[in-house]
Amino acid sequence: MKIYLAGPDVFLPDALEIGRRKAEICARHGLIGLYPLDNAVDVSTPEASLTIFKANEAMMEAADAIIANLTPFRGPSADAGTVYELGYMAGRGKLCLAYSNDPSSYKQRVARRYDVKTSPDGRLIDPEGLTVEDFGLPDNLMMMHALDLHGCPLVAPKIASADLWHDLTSFDACVRLAADRATSKSDRN
Repeated sequence: MKIYLAGPDVFLPDALEIGRRKAEICARHGLIGLYPLDNAVDVSTPEASLTIFKANEAMMEAADAIIANLTPFRGPSADAGTVYELGYMAGRGKLCLAYSNDPSSYKQRVARRYDVKTSPDGRLIDPEGLTVEDFGLPDNLMMMHALDLHGCPLVAPKIASADLWHDLTSFDACVRLAADRATSKSDRN
């Protein structure tokens, strides 16, 4: 089984090392990890962003599943590109797995950054008066239910990891879930 390894990990200073470690974990479980930075792209060219998009899309097409790192990135929610990739894979009926190293609810994470209040009509709102989604979920309901319906519920630790970007414990749990799926699928064939 080939697994597309999505997440904001590609923005880390040691992004290649994280990709290598994730691919090694996949290999230990008999899976092939496809990491976006495996695509060689000359980022100095004018068409670099489109080249990256097309290369990542081709990688997703070649994959049987996705493991998305939904650890909040530059705000209270997951990385926008990773969310797109998760939706892309769900829309193609591929196995969708994801993890977050921050187990708090979306509402809790928004409240860490903004003054969240209850409006006169009972809604939770941010300082701009915009409703804060409060279903007790770790992130937006569309992502959480995509996982429920196209794979497995979000994997997260009981308490936030001390190293949100390098702790691969929850990632490893997702890989084991994918390996179990691959094994049970081959047993049925």
